[in-house]
Amino acid sequence: MRIVIGEDDALLREGLALLLAAEGLDVVATAADADALLAAVDEHRPDVAIVDVRMPPTHTDEGIRAAVRARSTHPDLAVLVLSAYVEQAFATDLLAGGARRVGYLLKERVGRVEEFLEALHRVAGGGTAVDPEVVAQLLTRSRADAGLERLSAREREVLGLMAEGLGNSAIAARLVVSDGAVHKHIRSIFAKLDLAPTDEADRRVSAVLRYLRAA
Repeated sequence: MRIVIGEDDALLREGLALLLAAEGLDVVATAADADALLAAVDEHRPDVAIVDVRMPPTHTDEGIRAAVRARSTHPDLAVLVLSAYVEQAFATDLLAGGARRVGYLLKERVGRVEEFLEALHRVAGGGTAVDPEVVAQLLTRSRADAGLERLSAREREVLGLMAEGLGNSAIAARLVVSDGAVHKHIRSIFAKLDLAPTDEADRRVSAVLRYLRAA
């Protein structure tokens, strides 16, 4: 796995590089600002970009805008965004472009090395990884959507785990229920959100984006 890191905090940037190198991963470049990040992605064509939301010069949204731009020019690039806070607009901007090969984690998650690496590998493998705390806060804000209001407490729990990027078997293990029970809950979620029976992967993405946009 070839990785580019975009992070203006030198300590975190170098710490990430050392952590990933110790895991046998190839950090091909690091960058302290958005322009350098985009240049590194163009030059090295990495598999994954790990990007801080807030980067110089204004420390507002340069990182997320660079991530969206990098995805537009390199569609196969996986992006794992790191943020100090739950920033709903930034999460939806990135996920709205197609919630595959995308992750959004709080920086505190990096310290939980096993969870961080699992999310990194999931994103690199084509999946989605959204921090459980991000999911929890967004779910509590998503009350305006009438379809979401129709979901039961268990269905909202399943939707939250879907948003984290977990598949049916992983959701079943987390909730200690059968795969069949999870499948029934997901079918009910799709029905209550009026998601047409097309490709199930697309419906999963649509369901997640539905509450993100309502948050």
